[in-house]
Amino acid sequence: MGVDRFWLGLAALGGFLSVALGAFGAHAIADPQAKAWMDTGATYLMVHSLAVFAAAIVAGQGGWLARIAPPFFLGGGIIFCGTLTAMALGAPRILGAVTPIGGLMFLVGWLVLAVAAFRLKPAA
Repeated sequence: MGVDRFWLGLAALGGFLSVALGAFGAHAIADPQAKAWMDTGATYLMVHSLAVFAAAIVAGQGGWLARIAPPFFLGGGIIFCGTLTAMALGAPRILGAVTPIGGLMFLVGWLVLAVAAFRLKPAA
């Protein structure tokens, strides 16, 4: 299995997980703050799972640098969304100090993807 297929498969699983977490948060959590954390985590996970598909498109058009973005998008999803979900489920709020690391990973992924897109050669 190629690296791109690996990341695309993980992105699809991330999309699945984001829908499951969003539904769980909407229907099984009563606390408004916990519900907001679940919603934010699910939304960010979905957006960044889709960003992996965008990175695959750019990479497929010759933007090899875009292949570096998926680990940042999905790793950020694990950290950012994972810490928000954990806090929503009762983990100590101090875990929120780790959440921005995931956010920084998202930012790096977007910058890498932008550079890759700008470096694409124009279509002939």
